[in-house]
Amino acid sequence: MPLFEGVVPPVVTPLTSDFDVDYEAFDRVVDFLLEAGVHGLFVLGSTSEVVFHDEKTRLKIIERALRRAGGRVPVLAGVIDTATDRVIAQARAAQSAGVDAVVATAPFYARTSQPEIVDHFRYLREALEVPVIAYDIPVCVHIKLERSTISTLAREGAIAGLKDSSGDDGSFRYVLADTAGLPDFFAMTGSEIVVDSMLNLGAHGVVPGLANVDPHGYVRLWNLCRSGDLAGARREQERLCKLFEIVWLGLPRISAGSAGVGAFKTAMRSLGIIETNTLARPQRALNGEETARLDAILRATGLLE
Repeated sequence: MPLFEGVVPPVVTPLTSDFDVDYEAFDRVVDFLLEAGVHGLFVLGSTSEVVFHDEKTRLKIIERALRRAGGRVPVLAGVIDTATDRVIAQARAAQSAGVDAVVATAPFYARTSQPEIVDHFRYLREALEVPVIAYDIPVCVHIKLERSTISTLAREGAIAGLKDSSGDDGSFRYVLADTAGLPDFFAMTGSEIVVDSMLNLGAHGVVPGLANVDPHGYVRLWNLCRSGDLAGARREQERLCKLFEIVWLGLPRISAGSAGVGAFKTAMRSLGIIETNTLARPQRALNGEETARLDAILRATGLLE
């Protein structure tokens, strides 16, 4: 059995209008996700705006998530930074707090090679007792984890799993084939819109930012795929694809990152889960006109009356 599977949302970090973490709202987000039946929580990923939080705040977010989850589901924590030793320091702090695994990207800003990235994950594995999950997100770190890199690390046991947000579904398929003989290894897609296809190809789960808005939908999709109801899964996926169109409403006025996470936060505000759609500076939030269009999509997909 893979170490982790199912729907594992990358948890949004709500902020106050003063740009501080709103921990009471964060608790409500965690409760909302758990009540929907998700199978795990991933804090401090890109949807959590991880790079905008200092180390003290990151640790506090981890501790809050662990306390609120109360052992009901695994909690995975992103340990994302520019250099190996910085990542190790964050990972050790997360490990001490009690996380079930850490999630790390390749180093960024400095330009590294695939062999150096392999070393990065080896060093991380050697420094820790908890499992290490590789996070492939080239849109943020500007380098792709190559198929051979992932396969090498998986076969060595340096990584326990993969969170694939590369957008390269062909490469992900090859990774699934390469690691099929490793019973403990898992590979999850970070896609929101081809989840049914990836699960039917053998992905062990999904880590969709949109699940902050509609966790029930992704849990339904997971259950439909697991039961073999392909037609039902396709219908649910098509509804979620329509909902995903909220991420483009802010373009081109704001960046793609702001438009995506900002849309999730704005939708969660409209649904009464959080109080503001504030993003960490210098990101821009969705405006009133964009919010009105977003609310129309929430109504069309059955989430808002």
